[in-house]
Amino acid sequence: MPTATPTPTSQVDPSAQVTRDVPPNLPYTGFVRESRLLVFLPFSHSTLWRRVRAKTFPEPIKISDRITAWRVEDIRAWIEQQGRGNPTTG
Repeated sequence: MPTATPTPTSQVDPSAQVTRDVPPNLPYTGFVRESRLLVFLPFSHSTLWRRVRAKTFPEPIKISDRITAWRVEDIRAWIEQQGRGNPTTG
């Protein structure tokens, strides 16, 4: 059985490296699911849902039986409110 040998770094495609160096972007419109959303938030899954229940974070939209997402516009507005120091109004 052949063994896997690591590819020398000199042979790695440089464009593959670029995606790791670029910070993630939050789109301007549309929907974002929890796993992608948590990249932009300074708290965990548990805290996210605790804040949703407490109405201190925008409510998600149930897109289908198994898909829940947030409107990006709501998330951007929430982030902007946090930067201004205004209390969140649910």
